[in-house]
Amino acid sequence: MKPERRRSARPGERLLRRSGPLSWRVRLALFSLLLMAVATVWFTNRLLSDRFTETTRNRAELRLALYSGNVLSELRRNSIVPQLLARDPALIGALNSADYSQSTQRLISFVDEIGAASLMLLDSGGRAVAATDRNILGSTHRQEPYFIGALRSNSTVFSTLPREAGGFRFAYSRRIESNGELIGVIVVEVDLQKFERAWVGIADAVLVTDSEGVIILATEPRWRGLTEADALRREPADSAIERAIRATSDWTHVPADAYLKGEAVMRMEARIAFRGWRIVSFTPYASVREKVNAVLALEIMGFAMLFALAFYFLSRKTAVRMALFQRESAELRALNTRLQREIAERERVQKTLAVAEQTLAQSSKLAALGEMSAAVSHELNQPLAAMKTYLAGARLLINRNRPDEALSSFARVDDLLDRMGAITRQLKSYARKGGEMLSPVDMGDSLSSALAMMEPQLKQRHVNLTRVLPPQPVRVMADRVRVEQVMVNLLRNALDATKGLRDPQIEVILSGGETATLSVRDNGHGIEDLDALFEPFYTTKQPGEGVGLGLAISSGIVSDLGGRLTARNGEDSGAVFEMQLPILNEAADHQAAE
Repeated sequence: MKPERRRSARPGERLLRRSGPLSWRVRLALFSLLLMAVATVWFTNRLLSDRFTETTRNRAELRLALYSGNVLSELRRNSIVPQLLARDPALIGALNSADYSQSTQRLISFVDEIGAASLMLLDSGGRAVAATDRNILGSTHRQEPYFIGALRSNSTVFSTLPREAGGFRFAYSRRIESNGELIGVIVVEVDLQKFERAWVGIADAVLVTDSEGVIILATEPRWRGLTEADALRREPADSAIERAIRATSDWTHVPADAYLKGEAVMRMEARIAFRGWRIVSFTPYASVREKVNAVLALEIMGFAMLFALAFYFLSRKTAVRMALFQRESAELRALNTRLQREIAERERVQKTLAVAEQTLAQSSKLAALGEMSAAVSHELNQPLAAMKTYLAGARLLINRNRPDEALSSFARVDDLLDRMGAITRQLKSYARKGGEMLSPVDMGDSLSSALAMMEPQLKQRHVNLTRVLPPQPVRVMADRVRVEQVMVNLLRNALDATKGLRDPQIEVILSGGETATLSVRDNGHGIEDLDALFEPFYTTKQPGEGVGLGLAISSGIVSDLGGRLTARNGEDSGAVFEMQLPILNEAADHQAAE
């Protein structure tokens, strides 16, 4: 007996063994690449965050130095003006002669050259005898700080005065003497508000405090007159600081200098060499985040390309493996095909006599199956969408360690599953046109259930929903599930009609009288073809968004319940759908209860 020779493996089989599951080396390489990507992104984030934050801080310091220098320059430039005007011969002559006919015009000519906010000449009694603002001529300023301070000092006096409309005025004043006697006071008001107007256009928030810590200049008007601590606790308006807060986030590991409304900002402070004044700015980290994110995006894109190449080669390996399987089983598939042909030929010969009857029955079954499949797909679409939203919310709550709240979402999903089962049973009943058990139904409760089912879509689209209900319950004799089915279809059509509008509005009105009437109004584009509206498979939606069975099914349900479903275009815009059902009176309600 000859020894049996061992069959050598074919090349395809050897390649098949090599193209098996991923080896531990390939898995280790992929895992190492993933770790390297995470470490690179983390290290880049820390390095660039520190570098860009330091750059932003340096720029903020330079801006603050520039702002403080501008304020100090304006103050010093105006401080010399009272000394010069106190020696003006024309003003001294006017005070001595009490002839002020040319004094106001002379001050007006000075104010444009000086760049001050206003100039005012007071006599020895504190009365305004000349001013660039003619409305204050003749007014008395005897009790003002700048007049009292000028009387008590032989040098120029600086005063900070609160405004009636908010904010502060800043003025220099100096006494005017003739032959050693006081004859008047010159007052120069400094225009520091122009810096506030210039700061409004920047992203930073800026404030200036006096020696007592009171804010006298700020980009936020509500801060004036407060201390910095009180200002930061106050709710800010829509200004530069609110934009800074909105653009700031806690993603960076750099410690925050200040917190506003719980958000971190960069606080910079500088000294103004004038009476102990200080200037403070709040700079957002937005530019830092944008620069770091740009670099991180490039890194992530590069690693994503590496992973894509790796998976491409792995998929090619899998494709080769599948090709080998197909080639090795080609003969078997050919044999199976011939065997199936023989079996099919024999079955065709044996069933020749009954083929016509089977074809007719099969056609009828396919038609019914198509209608039911389309109806089930349409009617279950809304609960499925709601279930997807609740499950997404439950996942988020679980990730945030809030399982109790997630259980409520699961309970709603369970209710939706029960409702889906009820809908399929009702659809079968509708297809058979059989009689169903009717019971008293509160239309208000049914409307609440329908709105609860549509709640996720209404919130996602930010629809302005108005619901008008009568004070007394409106009851009908019907099937509650089918009534809610009609309501959901009408609400969904109204929601689709307002798609794309900037201010979508839906109004639902329930009224009771001779009939129970539910009106659903929207502000969409209206109905183009009212005649074909309730025909099966008529729809104006894009392919894949609807099959045109909702209104047809709803109309059949309402007709079976003894009512009618109508539609019309609104007077201004949109469409109006009305469902009218026979109202349940007290006598009928009593009989149903018995």
